Amino acid sequence: MTTEKKNYNFLIAGVPYKLKTSHDDATVQEMVDFVNNKMNQAMGVTKNGSFQNAAVLTAMNIAEELILLKRKAARELEKLEEKALSLSQELENSKSGKVLNN
Repeated sequence: MTTEKKNYNFLIAGVPYKLKTSHDDATVQEMVDFVNNKMNQAMGVTKNGSFQNAAVLTAMNIAEELILLKRKAARELEKLEEKALSLSQELENSKSGKVLNN
């Protein structure tokens, strides 16, 4: 993985921005497209068409997605940890000659 940073110029809702990052071109493009799509959605539902209101709405929508994904990942990790513990216990019991019935 490279840590060399590259400069990118892009538009979000028609406004030019610059970004310096070590992400690859495809990742940066995906990020730009994602934010642009969210901004376009937000601009469509803001009553006065304010860029600032759309930006805040976009940030809230992205925060919501992130939080829900983090919660889902935490639940999945918890399930995997429980399964690993169960398998470990079954393995230990099989070593000592005990068999668990599920």
